Amino acid sequence: MSGAQRQMNLGVFVETTGRHVAGWRHEGVDPLAPLDVGHYRQVIGIAERGLFDLFFLADGLAIRDRSAERLGRGPKAHFEPLTLLSALSMVSRHIGLVATASTTFNEPFHIARKFASLDFLSGGRAGWNIVTSSSPAEAENFGNGRLPPPEERYRRAAEFVEAVRGLWDSWDDDAIVADRDSGIYFRPDGLHALHHHGEFFDIRGPLNIARPPQGHPLLVQAGSSSAGIGLGARVGEIIYTAQTTLENAKSFYARLKGLAREEGRQPESLRILPGLFPIVGRSRDEAREKFDYLQSLIHPEVGLAQLEHHLGGVDLSGYPVDGPLPEDALPGEGADSRSGLLRHIARRDSLSIRDLYLQVSIARGHPVLTGTAADIADYMVAWFQEGGADGFNIMPGWLPGGLGDFVDLVVPELQRRGLFRTEYRGSTTREIMGLARPVSRYGRLNE
Repeated sequence: MSGAQRQMNLGVFVETTGRHVAGWRHEGVDPLAPLDVGHYRQVIGIAERGLFDLFFLADGLAIRDRSAERLGRGPKAHFEPLTLLSALSMVSRHIGLVATASTTFNEPFHIARKFASLDFLSGGRAGWNIVTSSSPAEAENFGNGRLPPPEERYRRAAEFVEAVRGLWDSWDDDAIVADRDSGIYFRPDGLHALHHHGEFFDIRGPLNIARPPQGHPLLVQAGSSSAGIGLGARVGEIIYTAQTTLENAKSFYARLKGLAREEGRQPESLRILPGLFPIVGRSRDEAREKFDYLQSLIHPEVGLAQLEHHLGGVDLSGYPVDGPLPEDALPGEGADSRSGLLRHIARRDSLSIRDLYLQVSIARGHPVLTGTAADIADYMVAWFQEGGADGFNIMPGWLPGGLGDFVDLVVPELQRRGLFRTEYRGSTTREIMGLARPVSRYGRLNE
């Protein structure tokens, strides 16, 4: 930024009625909102009023928490994210639209075409959150129910992303001339078949939609395993992560930026946005009241089921809920990173099973902040200025109210400190975030 003060990037994590497991029971929430497009219009309007960079919809290809099927205690019926973001592209102007799509149970052509379409519909605001499916419940919805091992899923993901980026380059930016007089619609030498032949995919191409306004939609990634971090360092432009302490955040930040440099990338070409669950009040007492109210809405069966799910499916029903997390019921060394994080928190803070499920039900391992706007801003500024974050992925506990509190109270505090924008500048999400537009592999980009 040559002389200008570095500023934060902010995304909002939109999980139907809020990140808190009992958010749908909040008195300020419409419990039927997950299937009401008007609810999402209201939420994205608040986010854009707060000058957020990104509006993020997570997704899965199953009801992955099987206890939800048994208990029926949470909103598990909701929109497919690309369909919803296409609708929201018509009622928003600036904010980036990010959707999750799996590389395990999709094909590159599908993903390339859908996100290119969203980029056109939104005027250059699409982003793809790249995930590898890790839930057996998702595998059971596709063919024989086999979930490939992690190393195979990440090899497939790396090849998948490379194929998608190639397909986005199918057309030169100036290939379509639409010349009525000559009868030429596009220059044939401006159209490129990909001819990709790899371990997992054989794709001729070209893509049957022009090169997206952003060149490539933003590439977003959230894996925290070694393989996930490696993929993020190679291709990720926005990195979501769960970090519980500034020390851990700084270590992750330095590692990922260093790996990106080894890949030949400039460290500033990727932005690391840890998740953050804020509950903000005009006083600390007011914030604590909001927190306690949310926690009072957690049904014990749901809390325990959430913890079992996030520990990899272990059965805790035979253990006293006010006793410690049992060592013999925990996943082994091969457990995923979220399970490991929860085990670490339980041991570090001497938490009972009840204590831990109350934490999991709030933010699933992300930091939870309760306080005034100044308290929240102090925390964010420390991580931002001390090398732990380029910004944050804000996870409101309930929607729309939790986001409204953050926008009305915390955003002005960050602006007063000169660390967050006071207006949008640029038209595409890449321009607004200061990220370069990728040059086509065929070298015909018009500046």
